[in-house]
Amino acid sequence: MAKKILKDKSKATKDELFLDTTLRPAVWEDYIGQTNVKKNLQILLTAAKERRHPPEHILFYGPPGLGKTTLAHLVAKETQTQMKVTSGPAIEKIGDLASILTNLSPGDILFIDEIHRLNKTIEEVLYPAMESGSLDIIIGKGPSARTIQLELPPFTLIGATTRIAMISSPLRSRFSGGIFKLEFYTNDEIHKIITRSAKILGIDLEKSAGVEIAKRSRYTPRTANYFLKRCRDFAQVHKKDMSKNSVDEALKLLGIDAVGLSPVDRDILHTIINKFAGGPVGLNTLASAMSEEQATIEEFNEPYLIQLGFLDRTPRGRTVTALGYEHLGLASPKLL
Repeated sequence: MAKKILKDKSKATKDELFLDTTLRPAVWEDYIGQTNVKKNLQILLTAAKERRHPPEHILFYGPPGLGKTTLAHLVAKETQTQMKVTSGPAIEKIGDLASILTNLSPGDILFIDEIHRLNKTIEEVLYPAMESGSLDIIIGKGPSARTIQLELPPFTLIGATTRIAMISSPLRSRFSGGIFKLEFYTNDEIHKIITRSAKILGIDLEKSAGVEIAKRSRYTPRTANYFLKRCRDFAQVHKKDMSKNSVDEALKLLGIDAVGLSPVDRDILHTIINKFAGGPVGLNTLASAMSEEQATIEEFNEPYLIQLGFLDRTPRGRTVTALGYEHLGLASPKLL
């Protein structure tokens, strides 16, 4: 019985991964939003194709879930080349990087997610690989140490990061193809993405239900698709249509309010108001008070709260705005 449960869980995980891959756009026309980035990339790729050269190195940055990995896959499809995928934390030693680079074929794309988490020593080795296509490896230590230079095949490095400030200036300067910032999506763009995903998943989604999901999706496609799948599950279990009422019930069960705030988002506002008189409060103190990771608050919760105008980040710390008080149904001290 236990083996059967484990097998079922494994199958469910694989199904989820399969769904995520299926929802990922495979052609430029299906990639909604980021119009300026797409135009620049298409020019870059077309020019490189006409010169019969691999595209220059590219860096994508922006909040999680905006489509950085999807763009990398589209570049690989456009150039009709293989893409090797890894991440900054996965490359622990110089040998790991050397193994990856020497196994690339001419024209291949190397995609490094979370590139800001690369070890600085590994960065130093990566510079000549990106600039001159050579890999310098030091063998041995002390007076007997010697350097071996390996010639690498022409390749394109695509980096993705949520924290561009953590990437060193020398590494940033090596991305000669361009550094592209991905912006948050509009509700209209998110609605188009949800409508496309619903068709792929075979969901009969009412337009008003799609609009409601879009409104609460934090302007992020990944969140929108997650909400769509959870609303589908709710409707399936409760034998309901994918209507606005059904979506309202499903999102309420998830703790998502009318503007997309999660329970943690609201806890942040309540904690600052109740424990720190509305702020200002430092990130470290706030994280300790909530028993949350600083990185989670700073990278996931804060950007959306600031974008909605519910939170201010000042030199002295975080402060809840009048709009934040109003959303929680509380009177702002400034208005008392």
